[in-house]
Amino acid sequence: YPNAGLPNAMGGYDDTPEDMARDLLPFGSDRLVNIVGGCCGSTPGHIKAIADSMKDCRVHVPPSIPPLMRLSGLEPYTLDPEFVRFVNVGERCNVSGSALFKKQVIAGNFDKMLEIAIKQVENGAQVIDINFDEGLLDSNAIMRRFCNLIATEPEAAKVPVMIDSSKMSVIEDGLQCLQGKCIVNSISLKAGEEEFIAAAKLVKRYGAAVVVMAFDEHGQAATKQDKVRICTRSYRILVDVVGFPPTDIIFDPNILTVATGIEEHNRYALDFIEATKEIRETLPHCHVSGGVSNISFSFRGNNLLRESMHSSFLYHAINNGMDMGIVNAGLIPVYSDIDAEMLKLIEDVLLFRGGSEGTEALLAYSLTMGKEGSRKVSDEEKNKWRQLPIEGRLQHALVKGIDQYVEADTEEARQAYPKPLHVIEGPLMDGMNIVGDLFGAGKMFLPQVIKSARVMKKAVAVLIPYMEKEKEEARLAALARGEQSEEQEMYAGTMVIATVKGDVHDIGKNIVAVVLGCNNYRVVDLGVMCPAETILEACKEHKANVLGLSGLITPSLDEMVDVAMKMEKAGMKIPLLIGGATTSKMHTAVKVAPRYSNPAIHVLDASRAVTVVSSLLDESAKEDYVEDVAEEYAELREEHYAGLEERRSVSLEDARKQKFKIDFHASPPAPKPRTLGATKMLDYDLEKLLPFIDWNPFFQVWQLRGKYPNRGYPKIFNDETVGSEAKKLFEDAQKVLKELIESKKVTANGVLAMYAANTVEDDDIELYSDDSNRCAETRIATLHTLRQQVEKEDPEAPYLAMADFVAPKETGIKDYVGMFAVTTGLGLEELLKEAKEQMDDYRVIMLEAIADRLAEAFAEAIHLECRRNYWGYAAEEKLSNEDLLKIKYDGIRPAPGYPSQPDHTEKRTMWHVMNADEVGITLSESCAMMPAASVSGLIFAHRESSYFAVGKINQDQAASYGERKSMDVKTTEKWLRPILSYDTEI
Repeated sequence: YPNAGLPNAMGGYDDTPEDMARDLLPFGSDRLVNIVGGCCGSTPGHIKAIADSMKDCRVHVPPSIPPLMRLSGLEPYTLDPEFVRFVNVGERCNVSGSALFKKQVIAGNFDKMLEIAIKQVENGAQVIDINFDEGLLDSNAIMRRFCNLIATEPEAAKVPVMIDSSKMSVIEDGLQCLQGKCIVNSISLKAGEEEFIAAAKLVKRYGAAVVVMAFDEHGQAATKQDKVRICTRSYRILVDVVGFPPTDIIFDPNILTVATGIEEHNRYALDFIEATKEIRETLPHCHVSGGVSNISFSFRGNNLLRESMHSSFLYHAINNGMDMGIVNAGLIPVYSDIDAEMLKLIEDVLLFRGGSEGTEALLAYSLTMGKEGSRKVSDEEKNKWRQLPIEGRLQHALVKGIDQYVEADTEEARQAYPKPLHVIEGPLMDGMNIVGDLFGAGKMFLPQVIKSARVMKKAVAVLIPYMEKEKEEARLAALARGEQSEEQEMYAGTMVIATVKGDVHDIGKNIVAVVLGCNNYRVVDLGVMCPAETILEACKEHKANVLGLSGLITPSLDEMVDVAMKMEKAGMKIPLLIGGATTSKMHTAVKVAPRYSNPAIHVLDASRAVTVVSSLLDESAKEDYVEDVAEEYAELREEHYAGLEERRSVSLEDARKQKFKIDFHASPPAPKPRTLGATKMLDYDLEKLLPFIDWNPFFQVWQLRGKYPNRGYPKIFNDETVGSEAKKLFEDAQKVLKELIESKKVTANGVLAMYAANTVEDDDIELYSDDSNRCAETRIATLHTLRQQVEKEDPEAPYLAMADFVAPKETGIKDYVGMFAVTTGLGLEELLKEAKEQMDDYRVIMLEAIADRLAEAFAEAIHLECRRNYWGYAAEEKLSNEDLLKIKYDGIRPAPGYPSQPDHTEKRTMWHVMNADEVGITLSESCAMMPAASVSGLIFAHRESSYFAVGKINQDQAASYGERKSMDVKTTEKWLRPILSYDTEI
């Protein structure tokens, strides 16, 4: 219905009826349209002429479009089985699937995040998965920003996106920002039909496809019958109730592990394949997906067998209808190239052709294979190392961490070599060099290295008495010649290492010391709580080549700067290494390096320490290495100061105006606690803490990290690279736990306290001794909180402070706040001392790591007891341990020194109020808890309370905070320095 030509100068239209009919005729004769007409300038005469000209044109009949899944980014993507049999989903833009991507997300480096997305597409990903589910991330804001960013880059935007989140609000944010047609991952019947239908309707509203997991209210589908039943039920609800297009439904019926030795697992592969076939046949136009690597976890470590199982499984699953999934196609052998004998055994298991005997046969076959398919040596052959020459035996013991024979073998070597030092410089260092090379190449893991160090220490202990005697003889002879003998001549270098003043955490430092010792560096460990003067004196005394400083709590950052300044003043020239959980490359570049004219370098973890130290002590490499670091740190400083100028924030006054406002009348606080005041928990049963242990940080301490989808406990045991070592480490941990429980040599003490409380003046929380009379006379303490000031992307978003979760005093509503402190470190020092005397670094680190896990478990347990019993606001709570770790309960327990309250000095108020010293937990001058295996926190019960990060704050808030706490500006800035948005002098 066009105009009758273009408007002329007078606003009229010049096309005659004949002109208009002639121009429109091709649209009818070419069957492009079924309805025609006229708009501006047309008259009944125009319409009659058009109708007459088209009376013989045939009607356009739309073609029949086959029912296929049609997705799109900038470009359409049709899953047509004639051309595409299997779609592989790329997961490198998933914070759970890629450590590199997660690092860039946390850093806010959106350009790098976009590069990763583009690289995936360049490498052939047909769909890219995007996930930002991470505790302290603002998943909604990041999803919106990243999806908007992708839209600006055609190379990334051309493929469909799979929006992956456990939060429907995040999924909706992604759907609102992306062009084309996406996939949502995922929904299920796990929480019931009502929630399932609501989620499906939301996905349908945005026109996306959806992944449906085979879960229902009773759990995960394992058998064919359950897979088909749950998928059929889901399909019928989606199609019949929701009206969801069947072509847009993707079922994941759960690929589960076979050949586990458990009889009910024998049919898992066949059940999936048969279920896939039935699902595709009975549920028209749907699709089936899955994670293929799950099928072969029983044979982790045997790469050839696993890859062959994947190839065979895919061959049969795809032929039965599986058309999407996650699999590394580059590691899948061609089905026809698999060894015939192995293929038969594999398919006997996958297709359940041999019953349980099939599993036994494949297991037996696998035992004849090495990692790459070579034949595995027998136990008898393994023990042939005892027949090697003495040098070979010592090297083997070191690399394998076997200390059973090392003392006798070392004595034999001592007698065979001219000097005991030659034994160290020869076979022992040869073995440790192999250990160092394997660790550096990622072929050996920290627990193994520490076992090797234990062997080395025991060997050296045999030689020390003889070396001391020789050294004394050499010293006397040297003095007679007017010379001096140096002890460190037999080492690659000497490093002094210490945890700085006020800090008691040393597990990371201990690991660095062990790793360096394994690489022939002499390490002088000064322990914890070391003043700068002690550290510098030790460097002079031991003629150190390098100094390493460690710290966990934020006040340690200033202590490290203080040490650097004193090193500069003393004219020291040795490199300074900075490490620990609270440290960073940026802080080292901005705050430490400018105070010291020699190298000051941040070391991320123990695995990097050897590379850094060796580069600094190698005269041929040092100059280039130091120059590279100096250039990088100069760029970081420039980036930091530019960031200070660019960072946008709001004033404290404006942040308070836009605070998080809870309607405490409509959503009242938790009821009055059953027990007010402090309750001591002495000699708490360690065995009761076992169910609350979160094992993930334990494996992180040992630097064992599984790759997706085997990140975290217990999936890490299935990881091809670290799974086997993780399992051994876990078994050792269970033995130590059992020992601690049975021996009762470690005591767990704690204190839990609850008080009447109200918020005053926006950001502070007053605690009262009298619940019925809340006034200045009954005020026992004031908790001070910090408020977010960094400008939010969403102009309506609130600026949070912990005080927002407590009812304001002016409302007249009674509220309450809890607090706790727990420790599982009483008595640990004696055990650590014994282990150190036995030169057992492995046990030292194991004890420290387990004590830390028990302390965190104690915090979880005491919080549960608070909710159920002592406070009682969730008396009927029955959450699984998994749900406890996922914080699915009402309330939070933020700790001073952490993102929601970065100020450690608030612990002093807590200690004063609940008398935590009386249960054996004290504070250092830097507010570190002693013993180190201790945890403390505040408890907020309101259902709308949540964890958050304060982020950077401005000068106006620092001044207000100091005034409220009666601290001068300099002291306030010292404690808050890591979160200040402006630069200060130390």
